[in-house]
Amino acid sequence: MITVSIVEDDDEIRESLALIIGGTPGFSCTSIYQDAETALANIANDVPDVVLMDIELPGISGIDCVKKMKAILPETDIIMLTIHDSDEVVFQSLCAGACGYLTKNTQPAKLLSAIEEIHTGGAPMSTNIARMVVGSFKQHDDASLTQREKEVLLLLCKGKSYKMIADQLCISADTVRSHIKNVYKKLEVTSNAEAVAKALKEKLVRP
Repeated sequence: MITVSIVEDDDEIRESLALIIGGTPGFSCTSIYQDAETALANIANDVPDVVLMDIELPGISGIDCVKKMKAILPETDIIMLTIHDSDEVVFQSLCAGACGYLTKNTQPAKLLSAIEEIHTGGAPMSTNIARMVVGSFKQHDDASLTQREKEVLLLLCKGKSYKMIADQLCISADTVRSHIKNVYKKLEVTSNAEAVAKALKEKLVRP
């Protein structure tokens, strides 16, 4: 059973998502929130496997909520819900700690498939986002990629599908998904400011 929490301010969308998830065998909608503040105050009481997070929330934004929620629930996977597939906004969400993104008009079957993929170690990434990720890691040395992760990213940049990448690198599609998810996790330290903050907190350097 995959447990899912929803953070969405639009009543119709929120209820629709809850019905789809709650009405599908193998999935359970454990909680719904209409804003980030309520979600952050209560999410630890009923920890979900996956959170569907609206980017444009009143008060604390979805992107800021991801940062705060990952501090509370580091193992919970977060999928961003967007109205428009804006590469820059999606990339900011991934840097905040999300590991997937979907547009709000995604068909129910694809939504459920994405939740399942995230939960089993995968993470969807488009060609454009892959290019932004590569650019980010070229600018920062705070989080190094393994050689295999670089290979997967570069093939994604060329528009290759997971299956094509798996065949070319002689690995399974599941392994490709796992590499992509690891890349997402490393995005959290691509910011120099975040890297310095982490170093100070962990006493790796002296202020």
